[in-house]
Amino acid sequence: MTAYQLAIVSAGVFFLNALLTGVWKYQQICASDQARAHPYVDIAHRTSLMYSFAALLVATFVEISQLSSTIEFVATFFLVIYFAMAIISYMVQGFLKTTENQFINAPPVVGWFMWSLIIAEIGGFCVLLFGVITAIFE
Repeated sequence: MTAYQLAIVSAGVFFLNALLTGVWKYQQICASDQARAHPYVDIAHRTSLMYSFAALLVATFVEISQLSSTIEFVATFFLVIYFAMAIISYMVQGFLKTTENQFINAPPVVGWFMWSLIIAEIGGFCVLLFGVITAIFE
């Protein structure tokens, strides 16, 4: 699988998840006295939608970049894996309904995960952006 294929398939999976979590959100809104879904169901829905389009941006950057296919794949892999892990964590929080803020009383591992997410997402995108900039200005 190429980085481009990974990004495109991820975009499709994230978009499908946005549609499905949208149904989940709608069901919760209908069942709620306040006409609201659990905050993390709402977040999972919106994040899935946003990450689907982010994955398309990643695919476009991979297509333009002139970096090695291995570097592009690793950068793309870390981006989409962390996108997926974020979405899954929001869905778990929405399913469990135990909190409206996953950072309150969170174990230290959550902080470590967040820093790894920050590094992976920003780092992966910076690699692809570098590839695009060098391709455009060659």
